[in-house]
Amino acid sequence: MLNLHDLPVQDVPRLDVASLPRGAVSLLRVPLLEDPLGDAVRVPVMVARGRQDGPVVGVTGAVHGNELNGVRVIHQLFRDIGGRELRGAVVGVPIVNVHGFVRHQRDCDGTDINRAMPGRENGPTPEVFAVHLLDRIVSSFNYLLDLHTASFGRVNSVYVRADLTQPETAWMARAQHPHIIVHHKGADGTLRSAAMARGIHAITIEIGDPQLFQRELVERGRMGVENVLARLGAVDLDERVPDVEPAVCTHSYWLYTDAGGLLEVYPERARRVRKGEIIARLTDAFGRVTREYRAPEDGIVVGKSTNPVAHSGARILHLGVEGEPEGNGRKGDIE
Repeated sequence: MLNLHDLPVQDVPRLDVASLPRGAVSLLRVPLLEDPLGDAVRVPVMVARGRQDGPVVGVTGAVHGNELNGVRVIHQLFRDIGGRELRGAVVGVPIVNVHGFVRHQRDCDGTDINRAMPGRENGPTPEVFAVHLLDRIVSSFNYLLDLHTASFGRVNSVYVRADLTQPETAWMARAQHPHIIVHHKGADGTLRSAAMARGIHAITIEIGDPQLFQRELVERGRMGVENVLARLGAVDLDERVPDVEPAVCTHSYWLYTDAGGLLEVYPERARRVRKGEIIARLTDAFGRVTREYRAPEDGIVVGKSTNPVAHSGARILHLGVEGEPEGNGRKGDIE
């Protein structure tokens, strides 16, 4: 296991993997913005470069500043692989959204930067941040695993969003061995879609709950990343496969309340529900039931609300609809 404490931290204008020493881990800081004092806002970047050539695999965490499990996944990953023989390079960006991270906030300057990609050089702060993130760091990747969690007031299963019609992203998703895989092509302003538009094979991995380190889920997330590295031949590891196969969904969507009150959502994460089953109730300030919500169709619970205080239009439950999309990419799958 690698000891990172003695490594120096270098300030560099952009990530240049080819300039870094082979067979070593480098700790970098890359400027993406300037603050009101004119000081650089730098993002931490960790790079393990192998002695042999191979793919560059990027792993990003805390694109939303309150989503912390991915931060620890990257830390644990580098402690584990940093001392191994490696082909190619692994780039970890543990805290992408430093602005939101230090404020315990999801957004950057009031905007979700995972809806602001690919950004604009002459746009508002989050879009400038986005375009510099892509140009100065992400453009170096061949593969991207973007690590997330649920947001405040919600919880997630371990699930993956990926374009299952593309062989490369299909096998990357399955290599995570999550509870659920949701087919989604992207094109939605996310880091994943912006990376894919640049020819980078990218998936989004949701790992648990916000503003926490969840040890078991962190370990599961690290296992999934290492499975990808093993399949690419970047490290000599045997793929670890849990006993339960993931549920594959053609699509997913959120259900919302049509009134305000105190919300209780019943099904647990990754549980299947049947059409017509009661999934939630709203009560008023006197404890009287004012609404019952039922599953509109058969599905599986991808995530759900845990915040009882609900305005009209509050999220109830994230429902996945199971099935394999057409052209599901399994031709390129490695089982």
